[in-house]
Amino acid sequence: MFHILILLLMLNPSPEPELKEAETKDREEATLGAGCFWCVEAIFQRVKGVLHVESGYSGGSVDNPTYEQVSTGRTGHAEVIRIVFDPKIVSFETILEVFWHTHDPTTLNRQGADVGTQYRSAIFYHDEEQKEIAKESKHKTQQSGLWDDPIVTEISPLINYYKAENYHQNYFNNNPNAGYCSIVIAPKVAKFKKDFPHLLR
Repeated sequence: MFHILILLLMLNPSPEPELKEAETKDREEATLGAGCFWCVEAIFQRVKGVLHVESGYSGGSVDNPTYEQVSTGRTGHAEVIRIVFDPKIVSFETILEVFWHTHDPTTLNRQGADVGTQYRSAIFYHDEEQKEIAKESKHKTQQSGLWDDPIVTEISPLINYYKAENYHQNYFNNNPNAGYCSIVIAPKVAKFKKDFPHLLR
């Protein structure tokens, strides 16, 4: 009988426990574009209070686009990250502060050598509160003198989001010695650690 019970458990494993309402109701999401999503993902994975980061595509007109399609620049999608965070630990305002400091929001459709509309700077807000916070944060950052040139970051409603292919997820952590990771992403992560030591998880 014992062996039969074990077999039944193996064939019908217990489902993962569902999160209690109290554990999920305080979570919020943000969707940001700041160039190559590998770079942005690597930075926000290290922010205290960020629970999950996922690379994806947003802002375009093609359903379920592939990386190859987005890379042509003809789908209208931007490479983005979807952040799930605990606002009791890190606010949306603070997430945007990191966003402004860790990419160049003054270059239209470009971050370094990555050129195209898919690399545009963008905040895709999830609700009206995020919209107002994003607009105010953009204004304050422009007035602060952090960047000499005008900020061109797009602030638009989140109308679609598609998760990127699995090989794009957790890319920097999985491929630390790859050329792009060591030359482009690692210096960005190092700058974030230097500028925001109080936010490190």
